[in-house]
Amino acid sequence: MTPPDLPGFTYLDLLGSGGFADVYLYEQQLPKRRVAVKVLLTDRISSASVEEFTAEANVMAMLSTHPAIVTIYQAGVARDGRPYLVMEYCPKPNLQVRYRREPFSVAESLRVGIQVAAAVETAHRAGVLHRDIKPANILVTEYNRPALTDFGIASTTSAAAESAGLSIPWSPPESFADVPRSDPRSDVYALGATVYTLLAGRSPFELPGQRNGAAELIQRIETMPLPALGRADIPVSLQRALERAMAKPSADRYDSAIAFARALQKVQIELSHAVTAIDILDDHVPEDVEQDEDDGLTRVRGVVSIDPETAPAAGLTRPSATTAPSGSRFAPRSGPERAVDATIARPSSGAAAPDAVDATMRRAPTSAGPG
Repeated sequence: MTPPDLPGFTYLDLLGSGGFADVYLYEQQLPKRRVAVKVLLTDRISSASVEEFTAEANVMAMLSTHPAIVTIYQAGVARDGRPYLVMEYCPKPNLQVRYRREPFSVAESLRVGIQVAAAVETAHRAGVLHRDIKPANILVTEYNRPALTDFGIASTTSAAAESAGLSIPWSPPESFADVPRSDPRSDVYALGATVYTLLAGRSPFELPGQRNGAAELIQRIETMPLPALGRADIPVSLQRALERAMAKPSADRYDSAIAFARALQKVQIELSHAVTAIDILDDHVPEDVEQDEDDGLTRVRGVVSIDPETAPAAGLTRPSATTAPSGSRFAPRSGPERAVDATIARPSSGAAAPDAVDATMRRAPTSAGPG
């Protein structure tokens, strides 16, 4: 469709188009920068779709200070009535484009898996399930960091239609039940399936030389053991971690995204790789609090986010459990965190040496029982 006329922005190019929205490249005039603008399609505008689009803006704004989540700068309604989101422009190919060219190295797959798992854990603690984690929804910033995006069905789709809109190759078995359901372990499954895809160069149950339609994939997801990756450079521990993350019964999976991230950290340690930071934001911690835990191995800090209602965006706000979008799929995670696995601290300087290792970063524990 014709890109909307947005005051203060100059249209440059079309970045992508889908069944729900178009994404355009604009140049913002002040401050001068390139931005991605997601615009709801005219034929999808209804009171329900506008409400969902608004909920996505609020979810992304609430989480957008996380380094592995795409930043939202502004939201509004164009002169022609189309709602839009102004977001960080990530110019590098997304992970789907990259894995289709060639499989990722073990080192990069582990790094990306940990960074995205930290973003998902942050979303969970804010009361949000992503529910569509896959390589195409992980963009890459100018600084070569993964950035999770597309929270469009994270907290706005009713339970009765939870399977609608999900991406079959990375969805857990419970998504295809007569009564579909989602919980944090459903996102853990999708995280595991995404890391597997980066390593294999194809989705987990896509079998070369065989039919790989929707029916075949669903049947394999529900019944077939996870195929071995079959790469000589992949240790048994990594295959086992992926098998646990993608276990058929959700109760057999890692109970949280951070637990999966720590399992990947252990593989990094086993392979003598730099240990990637687990950056976790938790709005139960005051903004001005920063403290060390575990002898300095874990840093605890507050979180802020951008209010999407301002145009242009201005000021910082701290959403709380009571201000999370009303469509959140489950209550914010609270309670004391289990003791963290051993993690090696990252140097405080901005540029780490090649053999430097990062610290795990998570939020302060709260007073209730584990989530």
